[in-house]
Amino acid sequence: MLSRSAFTHLSRGIARQSNKDQLLARAFAAKAGQAEVVLVGCGAPNRGMGWYHAVQMLEGRCPSASLDYIIEPWFLGGGASGPGGPEFAEWAAESTEKYGTTFGTSMGNLPNPKQPRCALISGRTADNPQLFTECIAAKCSTIILEKPGAPTVAELQKMKDEAEAAGVGVLMGYNKNVCKYVRKTREFAETVPGSHVTFVSNNAYENTPESLGECFERNAEGMLKNMAIHELALLVSFYDVTVENIESVTADKEYSSMQTLAGPSGEERTDFDKIKFTIKTKTGKEVSVAADRCGGTDSYAAVTSDDKEVFR
Repeated sequence: MLSRSAFTHLSRGIARQSNKDQLLARAFAAKAGQAEVVLVGCGAPNRGMGWYHAVQMLEGRCPSASLDYIIEPWFLGGGASGPGGPEFAEWAAESTEKYGTTFGTSMGNLPNPKQPRCALISGRTADNPQLFTECIAAKCSTIILEKPGAPTVAELQKMKDEAEAAGVGVLMGYNKNVCKYVRKTREFAETVPGSHVTFVSNNAYENTPESLGECFERNAEGMLKNMAIHELALLVSFYDVTVENIESVTADKEYSSMQTLAGPSGEERTDFDKIKFTIKTKTGKEVSVAADRCGGTDSYAAVTSDDKEVFR
């Protein structure tokens, strides 16, 4: 049986001892035909991509997936009292009560899987190589890896070799390439000669030094490689954008904003909290990208014609 000392659902202050038997049973909730999913790196409610994945699975939107474990070392550890920590604790308590979800801080404390185990790694990019190794050691047969996967190409290649040696399948992609709003925007733009498309990516961080400082530290690879990378993938897929084919990049300096802020560790980092730019290619295509860490929960695309928005 899983011991509370080895793997805790929550800190003692919010755990419910009366639910102990029910919660421990939840550790083996995946049924035949389902994957036993471990979410590694949840992030803050309404902000972290891992959290959005968790909600989808807990609410049963992915019938083949049973989210049995959530590994969140930051908000269940050093970040518990910092920005996002109290909100995470409240959501974790609610999820434990409603779904019996098991929360912990380390992959090393997981029991052996009862069904095929799938890890969804959605932590800090800098932590991904180590988390990846730990997921393989925890007998995950499949790993879904959030972009960009690792800080460097060399680390990605090492992870690829490691997975192949262990016989572990790895999936990584960019879901906006198949999003309905992207398709509808592109199709509409084709009906308006001379129109211009802008892809807008929003996050819902609080516009405070504390919240953005935590964001900058956790996403230390920077906004372009962390947040706007989905939009960059769209540009590569649909607008002929490659290094060799870029004619010009024009920044919208009035929209864009860069700050130097200290994170929870006290170390300062400089990054964009907002950025907007337009890329022109040598093959005659032009497209814009805007990203805002504090813009809200909804991302979208817009079509303009003669400087007027005609579709969103």
